[in-house]
Amino acid sequence: MFVITRKPALPLILFLFIALTLTITSCKKRSDMGKILFNKTKNKVFKEVTPDGFAEAFKKVLADEKSKMTYPQVIDTFYSKNEYDPIFVMDHIFNGDEKTAVLYYQKAAEHGLDPKLFKPDKIAALINKFYKKDGIKNLAEAYHDMAELEMLTANSLITYSNAMQYGIINPKRIYSRYFTDTKRPDSTSMSAVFHITNLKNFLDSIQPRTPQYVALQKALADGYEAPKLSKEETKRIIIVNLERLRWKNKPHENKYVIVNIPDYKLDVIDSGKSVLNMKVCVGEGRNRKHTYGLVGYDDTAKVDNPNPHETPQLNSLIHSVDVNPIWNIPQSIVTKEIVKAATDDKFYLDNKGIDVYKHGKKVTDIETVNWEAASKEGSDYQFKQRPGDDNSLGKIKFLFDNKSSVYLHDTPVKEAFGWKDRDVSHGCVRLGNPQGLALNLFGAGAKYDLITKDMALDRPDPTTIYLPAKVPVYITYVTTAWLSAPVASGAKSSRPLSSKYLDV
Repeated sequence: MFVITRKPALPLILFLFIALTLTITSCKKRSDMGKILFNKTKNKVFKEVTPDGFAEAFKKVLADEKSKMTYPQVIDTFYSKNEYDPIFVMDHIFNGDEKTAVLYYQKAAEHGLDPKLFKPDKIAALINKFYKKDGIKNLAEAYHDMAELEMLTANSLITYSNAMQYGIINPKRIYSRYFTDTKRPDSTSMSAVFHITNLKNFLDSIQPRTPQYVALQKALADGYEAPKLSKEETKRIIIVNLERLRWKNKPHENKYVIVNIPDYKLDVIDSGKSVLNMKVCVGEGRNRKHTYGLVGYDDTAKVDNPNPHETPQLNSLIHSVDVNPIWNIPQSIVTKEIVKAATDDKFYLDNKGIDVYKHGKKVTDIETVNWEAASKEGSDYQFKQRPGDDNSLGKIKFLFDNKSSVYLHDTPVKEAFGWKDRDVSHGCVRLGNPQGLALNLFGAGAKYDLITKDMALDRPDPTTIYLPAKVPVYITYVTTAWLSAPVASGAKSSRPLSSKYLDV
């Protein structure tokens, strides 16, 4: 019989745990590293290679070449936590995987990317050096070249993986009015490359395969020349759109509304099919003359300069509609248009149904308005257009949260829907069939009946009606030919996009 008189002291438990951990970790070291490399390369120099010797050399190479790496922090963090184990040299290179990776990198041009980004020639040349009888002459050179190859392989694989899955460029860094949620690679996603078991399967799995992407790849490979554009202009537009399609910000919901700015079209997509399609008018773009080609594009431009009236790219959730809305006129429009019109014609505001407010109180005598003060940013004056047939927002607007104060709305001016180029708004999206969109989003029933009733009133009051469930909306910009979503039975077909001037 025995009795436990007290619990083991905590420091002793910690000591035993640390000792056990160190023992397990040390067992992970490749004691046969030199033998394996000799068998693969047949170079006797590698017989002397040890994990500790390689680790010291690798630390120095990482420190010396951090400035050349695209993702130095991710790489340094992984290897420092894993005893500088050369996982790519030991587990993937010299068994055929190295040829697979180099082949994929060399074919990057099929995605519109420069293969040099992934350094396939440098990797191939370094690997070939290992196989040459006198390519590596001493242990120090063996350690250095192993470290160089390990680092280069890791950096190129992360770069390629990110490019295929997320794109090369973060759109928010190049477009000043880009508000679409775009997922970018983080340390967790980048570290996935260090845990690959089958390199070819991994590289296959990250290839973009959407119908639009594959169609553009084929057009690029075939040297397609779009109408009114040269081959070089067409190629450049295709390459930019391949990059856009790689951005991780595409609709994933079962049902959503999508507006494609250069096509002047809105679709409601449900279960992968377009169930409603209509013409729209969008904001005035920077290509005001609708010129074909790459006119005026500056490759060295560091700052995006959109037209002030350009419709932003964004995604949000449509949550409600305003029937017979009041238009709170933006200060920019007040300054550039309303003040001048009102001072030229004293009946202008009354004819347009526009009321003036100062500090939130309606101005009853328009002649007391200080027009110079009203035209300045931060003015105490506000201008609002009453509901009615002449209201610039028409009879209904669809609301969703966004930083640009834009929305989808009706319009009393229908003429522009007959035009080919419909970039005529101040930034919002005018709908060719607003009531059709309301029916689609609300469905037949009491709420939709109330919408149609209120829209028909002669002297309407504004009414806000909330959707039964919020519906995602995407306002995007895709140029050149692409495959439209399949059209549901009974819905109007959506034509493919024509090639247009590329606003980048």
